[in-house]
Amino acid sequence: MYDPITMKINADPFILSALKEDITSEDVTTNSVMPKARLGEVDLICKEEGMVCGLDVFARVFELIDDEVEITLFVKDGDKVKPGEKMAKLRGDIRTLLSGERTALNYLQRMSGIATYTNAIAELLEGTGVQLLDTRKTTPNNRIFEKYAVRIGGGHNHRYNLSDGVLLKDNHIGAAGGVKEAVLMAKEYAPFVRKIEVEAENLDMVKEAIEAGADIIMLDNMTPEVMKEAIAFIDHRAEIEISGNVTKENQIQYIVVDKVESPAYQYAHDYDAIMGRYGYGLYKKSKRYEAYKRSSRWILIYKKG
Repeated sequence: MYDPITMKINADPFILSALKEDITSEDVTTNSVMPKARLGEVDLICKEEGMVCGLDVFARVFELIDDEVEITLFVKDGDKVKPGEKMAKLRGDIRTLLSGERTALNYLQRMSGIATYTNAIAELLEGTGVQLLDTRKTTPNNRIFEKYAVRIGGGHNHRYNLSDGVLLKDNHIGAAGGVKEAVLMAKEYAPFVRKIEVEAENLDMVKEAIEAGADIIMLDNMTPEVMKEAIAFIDHRAEIEISGNVTKENQIQYIVVDKVESPAYQYAHDYDAIMGRYGYGLYKKSKRYEAYKRSSRWILIYKKG
């Protein structure tokens, strides 16, 4: 999980805020039936199969209420769990256990859900060399927890926030007066260690981004046909991402580039790596792939169904 410094400085304020949201003055229900401290013990039992994530955050909720609570974990983040499995045991003042229960479970359930879903997509990509990443589309005040859950599920983090890197989207480009203008302005302003990424919706924007020297080009909601043209034009002069309508449900209809992004996740891929691993023979062995040759390079297409 998080190191102690990250937990105290960055995570604790959000956890405390969540507790304050749930207990604005007092836990009137618990205080009415438990006016005095009484020692008790509870078990954390899995109710649905999946990947567990957020156990340290779960425990931290109770520790912030009462630092004398004893918590024993029987599984760790990233473990696959099944219904009925005991995941943890808590011992302490029953008032602490009752007051922190809902907030602790909210964190654990949400983080486990994200890790489980991410892992399901990551497993589809296993062995392909494709890297799965997330976006900034997180629940407000939960980014530190949700980004962590993506990593536990087998994904990787894209930029953490607006200070992390330059991503020129349609509105930025419009405000700057065009792709080239936006890239040049970003190069002039941003520190040299920051990569500059451009969202491109058509081939003209791709060409402008390449000419301006963008480091990463996001192909946004392009058809497979247009995307192939864009990839051929870029020809490894920039990293490539694909964004839009790439989900677990549509089975990633194509993986053809250096990087591929969906509304929730991102995929990174290298032509040469996949050709070195699979080659043209995969076309004859699997109905889920088709291989095309463009110049001296193969393009592998992942088909739906």
